[in-house]
Amino acid sequence: MLQLSFVNFRKGSYLVVEGKISNDRFFIIQQGTVRCFSTNSVANSTKEILGPGDFVGVIPCMSGHSQIENVIAVTDVVVISVRRDQYSELIARNTPVAMKIIRTFANSMREMNERLTQLTLNNVVSESPEQVFHVAEYYEKIQKPSIATYAYYQYLKACPNGTFAAKAKERFIVLKPRSKAVYFESTPDLMRIYPRDTMIFSECQRGAEMFIIQDGKVKITKVVNGEEVTLAVLKKGDMFGEMALLENKPRSASAVADEECRLMTVNRQNFDQMVSTQAQLIAKLTTTLAERLWSMSRQLSNAQIIDPVSKLLDMLALQVEKAKINLDSKSAYTTDLTLQDLANMCAIPKNQQPATIYKLQTHPLIRMNGPKIVIADCAELIKTVTFAKRKR
Repeated sequence: MLQLSFVNFRKGSYLVVEGKISNDRFFIIQQGTVRCFSTNSVANSTKEILGPGDFVGVIPCMSGHSQIENVIAVTDVVVISVRRDQYSELIARNTPVAMKIIRTFANSMREMNERLTQLTLNNVVSESPEQVFHVAEYYEKIQKPSIATYAYYQYLKACPNGTFAAKAKERFIVLKPRSKAVYFESTPDLMRIYPRDTMIFSECQRGAEMFIIQDGKVKITKVVNGEEVTLAVLKKGDMFGEMALLENKPRSASAVADEECRLMTVNRQNFDQMVSTQAQLIAKLTTTLAERLWSMSRQLSNAQIIDPVSKLLDMLALQVEKAKINLDSKSAYTTDLTLQDLANMCAIPKNQQPATIYKLQTHPLIRMNGPKIVIADCAELIKTVTFAKRKR
């Protein structure tokens, strides 16, 4: 039986302390108001003042990471304390709570994505369907016809009389015979197979589906100033595409099959059914969104690092933190990232990449396993990065 506890906080006391690792519960405010703030003001996209019905500490609680902000009581405050292991039962009994958390997360993710794009890519988030044409052009230029074919099709669908419609139609006709692109249109299929180097969806494309990876890997990318930037590499069990489903807005990034993928499709109809009948899956979605928000908060912190090699090392430390590697022993970790992926994720300028990558390769904590980056000692890397941040 679900038994939630009420906790009282006096005015001026802290509900949540930034950086604290103990995070097995979050709070729903019943009475009073609190103020949220962070030492990393760039990453803090939360409303500063929260009151009854709002919640604090959900991101670190559901992601299992350290707190990303401080929360202090402005008045005497009464909260409901919810343990992580109680969340599934809570949302099974109170669906609106789960939906408020999920939609708040979705809104925060869009805000943070805009900040991250501005800081790391010196660009703004585009929602214009004209961008889809430039995505198609880029992938044709680097000889990935299946991805280009899909993007040309989506451009023509969105802009049949657009500025580039004639050229898009011509290139689509030329490329289509040698393309492996699939699912140009949405289908009711619960499971879909995407061959390697095919596009699942394009940035700026309209869509109302999210996906759960059953097998394979998916790369989340953006094309900025004529170059591909890798935002994430996702694998079995990960979810993606939830923003378009939750907010009914154009995709903020592209999803490409990095190897052959089998994906479960969730559309609005079966999502609404899942919310009311599958508490465990909604809890998984909440955890996924919490992980993304925590990771984006760390990436925003990374964007403020000036030295390019320190930036790369910090991004590798983020991969260790995301994977929750045991730091009690001298454990190594093979990432899913290539050197080029890492440089792109950190938005290292093209003219600086060769020298920066060389310096990283010669670092004593880094070695290579084929194209993949290996961290020789995860605990030592975390110590190195933490010490460097304290010196700034």
